[in-house]
Amino acid sequence: MTAAHSLRNYAVITGGYWAFTLTDGAIRMLIVLYFHQLGYTPLAIASLFLFYEFFGIVTNLVGGWLGARFGLNTTMHIGMLLQVFALLMLTVPTEYLTIFYVMSAQALSGIAKDLNKMSAKASVKLFVPSETSEHTTSKTLFKWIAILTGSKNTLKGVGFFLGGLLLAVYGFSGALFVLAGCLFIVLVMT
Repeated sequence: MTAAHSLRNYAVITGGYWAFTLTDGAIRMLIVLYFHQLGYTPLAIASLFLFYEFFGIVTNLVGGWLGARFGLNTTMHIGMLLQVFALLMLTVPTEYLTIFYVMSAQALSGIAKDLNKMSAKASVKLFVPSETSEHTTSKTLFKWIAILTGSKNTLKGVGFFLGGLLLAVYGFSGALFVLAGCLFIVLVMT
């Protein structure tokens, strides 16, 4: 694999990971703000994220096996598709947004997040061009992974802002449709 081809593959993986991370941050903020507007208690809002975390842990336990069995590209795309579905699940009328229903959508989002994260990080190793020495290759790999994952917290923070902005401009369902549409476009492009 040429260095240019490796860099292109890395850019595609990183772009997909970044787009996913933006939507992941945005959906967190949308849920917190919207359910606060609806009058949910802080404990009820916090409980909406329990399945997100739990199913993220479960996905981490089986993610490597899934990646080896189906391929990292497939698991990354499944993660994006699950996130699009989780976003669209929340566009139902407000009276259907029970705590259990939202927790279920968040479970899918947690699975999606960890499939996407695992696939992106593992894929980078496949695309790092082989250098003349193992030390140089390791340095390059570390640098590429640091760029990919080091940007996560910044992008999640930008996603928080994006979620608040979209809620103010489009409302809850409209914001979710925008996020789902944008992530679906990225999915098709990658």
